[in-house]
Amino acid sequence: MVMRIFGASFAVTVVALVVAFLYGGPQALLLAAILGVLEVSLSFDNAVINATVLQRMNEFWQKIFLTIGVLIAVFGMRLVFPLIIVWAASGLGPVAALDLALNPPADGAAYFPDGRASYETLITDAHPQIAAFGGMFLLMLFLDFIFEEKEITWLSWLERPLERIGKLDQLSVVVASAILVLTATFIAPEGKSLTVMIAGVLGMITYILVNGLGELFNVDEEEGTSGGPSELAKAAGKAGFFLFLYLEVLDASFSFDGVIGAFAVTSDPVIIALGLGFIGAMFVRSITVYLVRKGTLAEYVYLEHGAHWAIGALAFILFYSIGHHVSELVSGLTGVFLILAALITSIIRNKNNPDVGTDADEDPQAETVSVNA
Repeated sequence: MVMRIFGASFAVTVVALVVAFLYGGPQALLLAAILGVLEVSLSFDNAVINATVLQRMNEFWQKIFLTIGVLIAVFGMRLVFPLIIVWAASGLGPVAALDLALNPPADGAAYFPDGRASYETLITDAHPQIAAFGGMFLLMLFLDFIFEEKEITWLSWLERPLERIGKLDQLSVVVASAILVLTATFIAPEGKSLTVMIAGVLGMITYILVNGLGELFNVDEEEGTSGGPSELAKAAGKAGFFLFLYLEVLDASFSFDGVIGAFAVTSDPVIIALGLGFIGAMFVRSITVYLVRKGTLAEYVYLEHGAHWAIGALAFILFYSIGHHVSELVSGLTGVFLILAALITSIIRNKNNPDVGTDADEDPQAETVSVNA
């Protein structure tokens, strides 16, 4: 199963590294490899969340996510999206924007001798609105999770009270709006407050729209299927399409900071696309499929919780990064720490309760093994 799931990723990695070598020699090969490793190591929470959504889709839409979805992730987010930002920010045409990306100023300067901003500078300057949009999308996802009543809880001492206050209608929107206002007022750089507000509101609208459409067309799942819906209940048709759309926006929100952070390694869009996209994105998708096929989320029931808390942490980090530099290692390692904590406590739970299943019909009061001690 491992080679069947990861075989394509290994093959694509070899091809990407060969292309990188032909494109820029040993240095380009090394940079692409570094970016690929960083993307995989820092995006495990993305894979877990993707798996929670993917297991709700039927086989057809799962294949669409793994084919067309990969193309969107590789070419759309890692190559075309940065070029669109440069195109919009500089007023250059698409060909000129690509030329600007491929021919940076000498010695890594931020500006050309004629005063034009470099590709990297234009991307970095667009970070506040990118972080506001992505941060708001992820924050809404996190808030909807922690305010939703759940049969199984991980941080029970915290999640249970949040579930109780979550009964207040539209609380996620209220909390997210308040955080956006505070971010735009106290964190956003001078002159960027309105831009951050608009981008954040657009992120919220996108989440509500895509998530709402998915729920509107979704089929009713059988009760007691926290380990994943039955085959008959898996989303198809319009429901599958909107779940696919939701997954792509979610993946884009995760990848925003990765694309920006890649410029700490290189500003070459071809190497970024090869490293983050062809290598990193492919492996993240393979990990997602592995989690679904192995039933890992059903076996280790706190993984989904840990991934959502990692999403919440990333959302707040993105908001903070609007006005302050945050190392990509901080956001990545925070997610890794929360995922590992959820995995370890899941293993402890399974060891202490070997006869207890993973279905949602368990006594919720018994699910306090992890962090109540």
